[in-house]
Amino acid sequence: MTSLARALAQPQLEPTGASDACSPRGVPLVPSRRRQLWSCPSLHPASPNVLEVRVLVVNTGGTIGMTLHDNGLAPQPDAFVQSLRKLPIFHDEQYAQQTFMYDYYGENTLVLPMTKDYKRIVYSVLEYNPLLDSSNMTTDDWVKIGTDIKKNYEEFDGFVVLHGTDTMAYTASALSFMCEHLGKPVILTGSQVPIYEIRNDGRDNLLGALMIAALYVIPEVCLYFYNKLYRGNRVTKVDTGSFSAFASPNLSPLAIAEAEITIKWDTVWRGNSTAKFQVSTELNRNVGLLRLFPGITAATARAFLQPPMEGVVLETYGSGNAPDNRPDLLEELKKATDAGIIIINCTQCLKGTVSPSYATGQVLIEAGLIAGGDMTPEAALSKLSYVLAKRDLDLDARKKLMSQNLRGEMSSDLAGTRLCLSKSRFIQVIAKCLNISCKEELEAVRDAFTPPLACVAAKIGDIETLEALKQMGSNFCLDDYDGRTPLHIAACEGHLNVVNYLLSHGVTVYAKDRYGDTPLCNAVRFRHRKIVQLLRQTGAHFSREKLDEAGTELCSLAASGDLDGLEIWNLAGADFTKPGYDGRTAVDVVGSRGLNIT
Repeated sequence: MTSLARALAQPQLEPTGASDACSPRGVPLVPSRRRQLWSCPSLHPASPNVLEVRVLVVNTGGTIGMTLHDNGLAPQPDAFVQSLRKLPIFHDEQYAQQTFMYDYYGENTLVLPMTKDYKRIVYSVLEYNPLLDSSNMTTDDWVKIGTDIKKNYEEFDGFVVLHGTDTMAYTASALSFMCEHLGKPVILTGSQVPIYEIRNDGRDNLLGALMIAALYVIPEVCLYFYNKLYRGNRVTKVDTGSFSAFASPNLSPLAIAEAEITIKWDTVWRGNSTAKFQVSTELNRNVGLLRLFPGITAATARAFLQPPMEGVVLETYGSGNAPDNRPDLLEELKKATDAGIIIINCTQCLKGTVSPSYATGQVLIEAGLIAGGDMTPEAALSKLSYVLAKRDLDLDARKKLMSQNLRGEMSSDLAGTRLCLSKSRFIQVIAKCLNISCKEELEAVRDAFTPPLACVAAKIGDIETLEALKQMGSNFCLDDYDGRTPLHIAACEGHLNVVNYLLSHGVTVYAKDRYGDTPLCNAVRFRHRKIVQLLRQTGAHFSREKLDEAGTELCSLAASGDLDGLEIWNLAGADFTKPGYDGRTAVDVVGSRGLNIT
């Protein structure tokens, strides 16, 4: 039996009727009918093409949703969604009722007012029970958050995790390593003051996180606070009483939300793997932080480094220094590294990096410590927990991983190898015509001109031009006037080598054009089988809405006996049990025609 035959042999859905969910008016809720309703010009006179973007909000607890009790601020179950529902800035009840949104997505789903580019951000809230103060967070809670993201990964375009501020930097760092080959934004946020208070920071933080998670494909675990989006493994909490509670000392923000949201795409981390997204849920708890201080005894270090300890972050002075006149202390460190304990050398300073410039730093290298660069202690600790859990790796391989830049957690020496913009002949000519010379204006010219050039190169399969644009610092994830990226174009044209090149340079498979189509949709439409297979291997998938809309298309293919078309849709992950406009499925149509699909 072929894969298509197996797909068509799956259990069928009940035909549209009494068993279907019904709208408030008693009309059976057929997905295609809902699509017609939310695209109806009478509901949206400004534009007939409203695109819904979905975000999952994982509410773990924290100050943002706390209420005042007799013993102080504490989480209140089931109160958060009901409170947001009353705030027009967070929920458009009229739109929800007119489009039967609750029947389709559930009662814990809300929708923001329409954005200026005619998009609706629909967000569902997954609330943990019990809600947690972040001081009570453990590695088990990190695993739960990661597992929930994985479970819902294909249903949503982005994820927001509500979290208390005390340990938010630890969770953000841990999730950044746990989420392997991430292709969608995961944004942690919270607040210093509960969202129910008259004057608070929770509303702006939540709204900003929702908008960035929905509207920008930033494939990182991030932290959004006080109008700034940070890389999650670069932050640390620096203030208990200010709305500006977090800082990223060694990396500028990825985005700043002021009158406009400005994304610094050159800073966004992109992997070079075409592997599919997964979450590593194995973490090693036998790790710890040890801070040097004047007069620390060898006995203290010895006690801390005893089994079952397997990994330690040693917070040292300045640029990674320790006393070189303390052979007793250095001997304990050397004994530990010889015994297989991995010790990472991180600076106690808020800003800066570990450097072997001083003799007092060189003695730690001789003792077997690994330089942690400019990693924060939170990032180094969670990275140790992640790497040490990889039991299939030997000690040398783990040490090598700890010294590598896995998720942008440390500055790379390769950062300066990119060609300078001012050396690009193309940019120089354009800049001369426009009479500009400053770096910011040059970058603006590059970002305006290179997306359409990259799309043209993708159309004709010109990898050499794409490589030249890359050396200019071009971002292939930026789209053209139609919202299409070079990957969209290459998928349409069937250039497998270009698709592979773009994917290997971190281009996202989740970008949507103005019609809501992804590169996978384009590859299916033009029947490029190998590209469909490659995109699927990388993690591409149809959205829930596209799967629902596909029912009619699949029935049409089945009615015309187009088995090749059905096979392409099957490779792309289509659901053959989705009904078409008349309630029949592709399975029904195949059966009625007596087609041979074996």
